[in-house]
Amino acid sequence: MFLRIATKSLLNRKGSVLLTLLAMTISILVMFGVEHIRTQAKTSFANTISGVDLIVGTRTGSLNLLLYSVFRMGSPTNNISWEAFTKISTDERVAWTIPISLGDSHKGYRVLGTNQSYFTHFKYGDQQPLTFNNGKPFEHIFDVVLGADIAKKLGYKLGDKITLAHGLVSTSFSNHDDTPFTIVGILQATGTPVDQTLHISLKGLDALHVNWQHQTAPTSITALMVGLKSKMSTFTVQRNINTSKDEPLLAILPGVAIAELWQTMAILENVLRLISLFVFISAIIGLSAMMLSSIRERDQEIKLLRAIGASSFFLYCFIKLEAMMITLLSTSIAVILLYLFLLMTKPYLVDNFGLALSENIMAIINIQWLAMIFICTFIAAIPAAFIAFKRAKC
Repeated sequence: MFLRIATKSLLNRKGSVLLTLLAMTISILVMFGVEHIRTQAKTSFANTISGVDLIVGTRTGSLNLLLYSVFRMGSPTNNISWEAFTKISTDERVAWTIPISLGDSHKGYRVLGTNQSYFTHFKYGDQQPLTFNNGKPFEHIFDVVLGADIAKKLGYKLGDKITLAHGLVSTSFSNHDDTPFTIVGILQATGTPVDQTLHISLKGLDALHVNWQHQTAPTSITALMVGLKSKMSTFTVQRNINTSKDEPLLAILPGVAIAELWQTMAILENVLRLISLFVFISAIIGLSAMMLSSIRERDQEIKLLRAIGASSFFLYCFIKLEAMMITLLSTSIAVILLYLFLLMTKPYLVDNFGLALSENIMAIINIQWLAMIFICTFIAAIPAAFIAFKRAKC
């Protein structure tokens, strides 16, 4: 009965209630949306690379090594000798290695020289392997495999020939026009820097800078990714590489380095949460203002409830219940709208922004968030409920 009376009271004031409901729904939608994007971006960031135990480069900062080897940002201070790569690859504790060579570009996109191990062992997300949308891995010197973003934005297809350029600028006057590459594969979108990378063989990369007809084995690489036979040996192998006197090298744990890098963006993360919180607070204030203004127009309703025996405490709880009902309905609508939005835009966000957002939003709708929403609602309803309580006593 209590709930039925509150529902009829809200329907009797449907104009102002709908406006408040709309404001609350939008604010909760924004808050949940920002929080979901934040958590998903953090997860996606952490899952840019998975299954790799160590990343090895020249002795520089761990963040710099992570940035140029995984995110294709920046440049190394030096290269690793082919002898050092071979020594690490043949270590009995090492299961596989992926060589990485950077330096050239195509219309602003980085070119990565590697070998077949890249397509076999590189993983992202939850141990997801690279898959091809079209074509296959490179086999010959002048074969190239494109990331999904490059193929889509530049309109390339299998069989097209492209020219790579020296350096990293989008417009270069030092093009390798005499050595065009043929597109033999286009990868599926991953939501990682792989989507914006051109992949060629190590021999193909060296062929751009030397006489490819007299091509020999590569003399150096930029970095390498290492997979170990046993996780128990990770720290031992890392220490051996970092303390090696043969060549100054640095081995990092990618998970630790990515977590460290994310911490540098903590300010931006907190700003996003603060903005969504302010939006919610403004809606809560609007809810309080609506209920206060409605109290002045509800003298007849309060008198009627008093006439049928409603106590002052009943009216106090009655106003609180109305506020909670509005918030509950707003939260439910916001969750449904956010789920539908993510479901419909998921392919678009991956293809155009490389942002893989899960439509499972229940992970962010936890007890803490719901408790905060309803506690704020309870506090916002206090002024209106108190006025109703006082008028009932008159």
